[in-house]
Amino acid sequence: METRFRYLHWTYYRGDAVQHWFSRRIRPAGIAIILTVIFAAFMSIGQHRNAIYQMFCFSFGLAFISLLWVIFRNAKLSAMYELPRHATVGEALRYTVTLKNLRSRRLKGARLLQTQPDARPSLEEFAQIPEPEEHSRNAFDRTMAYYRWQWLMSRKHGFISYESKDLIDLRRGETQRLALSLLPQQRGVFPMHDLRVLLPDPLGFFQKCRKVPTSPARLVVLPKRYRLPPLRMPGSAAFRIGGEETSNAIGNSGEFVGLREYRPGDSLRLIHWKSWAHTGKPMVKELEDNFYPRYALVLDTFAGSPDSTVFEEMVSVASSFIVGLDHSESLLDLMFIAEKAHTVTAGRGMERAEKLLEVLAGVKIETITRFEILSETIIRHREQMTSCLLVLNGWDEQRADFVKKLLKSGVVSVPLVIGTGPAPEGLIGYWLESGEVERDLLRLPGELSAAI
Repeated sequence: METRFRYLHWTYYRGDAVQHWFSRRIRPAGIAIILTVIFAAFMSIGQHRNAIYQMFCFSFGLAFISLLWVIFRNAKLSAMYELPRHATVGEALRYTVTLKNLRSRRLKGARLLQTQPDARPSLEEFAQIPEPEEHSRNAFDRTMAYYRWQWLMSRKHGFISYESKDLIDLRRGETQRLALSLLPQQRGVFPMHDLRVLLPDPLGFFQKCRKVPTSPARLVVLPKRYRLPPLRMPGSAAFRIGGEETSNAIGNSGEFVGLREYRPGDSLRLIHWKSWAHTGKPMVKELEDNFYPRYALVLDTFAGSPDSTVFEEMVSVASSFIVGLDHSESLLDLMFIAEKAHTVTAGRGMERAEKLLEVLAGVKIETITRFEILSETIIRHREQMTSCLLVLNGWDEQRADFVKKLLKSGVVSVPLVIGTGPAPEGLIGYWLESGEVERDLLRLPGELSAAI
């Protein structure tokens, strides 16, 4: 690793920390008064009785009084989050915080602010991941890599938080519920443990920023989802797109075909009480078996396209199909590799779709390629599957061999390949261009064709 990157990372990393510290303690009006003091100080040198000098004295006095006021302001609070179960990337989230004043004095005129996740990249990320437009910049910008630093930070903003609109007004021992809002920028699970109370001076120049002890909480941000057209999966009934089911309550719906003696393991709900009373032996109802299609949704978590945006689009595509599937009449197996093979099932009589979305919220790219483990997992379940939807990270020889192996094993597969630029030659399946994924999804045929 170049020494240049080590030095630049150290400089930018600490520089951003300093800028963040000052930005939460100096308000926009405070920046204006500081600039006024500096300007008037230079302009009034040697001029002790003119208007510029008087402006310097006045602005300096205001700034000094504001700083002194802020130094002596304090607060002691406790807080408890009331968060919804999920948030979604790009959709504003409103939640409430219950505050309690633990000091003897009344607290007025303060606001709350949730600290955003640290977006500063690591040294390895800064040294190894170039900005997409870096090649077109001049030599100085490429050497200093400041635009690379800014681009990497913009990709890691978990959410943007906003100050509470309502002011805190609490007497000793009182509680108050305040509404806060944030805008999720990235999927994932974020700990909510850094709530701050902002204590401004009366003039609005400066403010003290104190951490508030809170109850443990976390925010689960689900992936962004795309619109889908009405689709049919191969080898199954209609694949209806229309939103998630609100209930997973399931009952036996097969036709009654007869009675038989009770066997260990039979459900008590199937006992036919009248026949038991008549024969003296426990009897159960036999119902006709119903068939429900079972799909597999396979997410390629291995490094493919060098642009990590492609992987985020893949997760969004998988989330879109999870939400679109009619879970009351089918089962869905989400399969992926995260150190080892994972299979999570949702649908009729199983987990709800939110469980799969929560899993996708935390999925990350794997550095080691293990297509053989993934293919073995799919083939092992092929007898139970109606068809298999593959979401692939680009197209190369490894992925082509992976798809061909599944086809030879008799797995009915529909590959959706996401990558940059036009579709490559020899592609098996449907190509979704990065940046235009929703457009290409809406162009999919109503009857999806299995790869051959």
